[in-house]
Amino acid sequence: MARGKVAALVAAVALLAAGCGSAGTPADPAPVGDVRAPLPAGVGGGDTGSGSGADNSCDTRSLSPNGSIPSGSTMDKIRDRGRLIAGVDQTNFLFGFLNPSSGNLEGFDIEIVKQIAASIFGRWEGHIQWVAIPSSAREDVLKDHQVDIVVRTYSITCTRMKDVAFSAPYYQAGQAVLAAKNSGIRGLQDLGGKRVCAAKNSTSLSTISTAPSRPVPVSVNNWSDCLVLIQQGQVDAISTDDVILAGMARQDPNLEVVGEPFTREFYGVGIPRGQDDMVRFVNAVLENVRNGGAWQNTYKYWIEPALGPGSPPSVSYR
Repeated sequence: MARGKVAALVAAVALLAAGCGSAGTPADPAPVGDVRAPLPAGVGGGDTGSGSGADNSCDTRSLSPNGSIPSGSTMDKIRDRGRLIAGVDQTNFLFGFLNPSSGNLEGFDIEIVKQIAASIFGRWEGHIQWVAIPSSAREDVLKDHQVDIVVRTYSITCTRMKDVAFSAPYYQAGQAVLAAKNSGIRGLQDLGGKRVCAAKNSTSLSTISTAPSRPVPVSVNNWSDCLVLIQQGQVDAISTDDVILAGMARQDPNLEVVGEPFTREFYGVGIPRGQDDMVRFVNAVLENVRNGGAWQNTYKYWIEPALGPGSPPSVSYR
């Protein structure tokens, strides 16, 4: 190597070493004052939408039962298709959730779907197409005939009855509050100015939005999103039906259901409007569920460990 090139190389190395030995004060390219966990998709405010349950002045009774399957009926067409298409939840522990160990959908609502399918086909195995939907989509999938039924902690309200049909009630719940055990929150009256989570288009969100204590409603697509938000400290409480909250408390022992239920919510099977034959058929299935022991057995397995003994709601028909 030529002497000039060697000298240039030595000079370059010396300059690099001098730069490394005198770093100076490093610049902070991204100053951080507040780090917050990311929010689940679809988080919003108190947009109550079609879930508003304030108007219960109409006759919410369903049609009288009829368990027959005449030729050409809605049930006959479902039988010819070979499967019942059911809109359900896969995130609501105890009522409708995907068991990560088995890969199966399980819970109280899932058992109701199985009973309906078994009454059409003789057995439910191999005859159900499960469609997991968020709370906000329950009316839409029925109006668009994407599903035959929705069984998803679906409260019967006059507002919803303008768009869809309902079976008779198969479960009675009540809205309550879930909070951290050390929060000091004991009920809805303690939530003034606090961020409270509920699902979009739910009756729960409507109740939060109009509560005299004036909580700040936070709406999400699924109840599991509320659980994430409270665990991350992004909301102060969750308010919905006691059985949904009980499932969350079972999943996270740092949380507890506080206060007494302050509403009555009657769950029904959602059915597209105009399918009166299907409404009557489902009501006949539910009569057998309530009176034949299946309801009590299902409740004892899924709900009683969390909420104690219970019984099916009383039913009358139009």
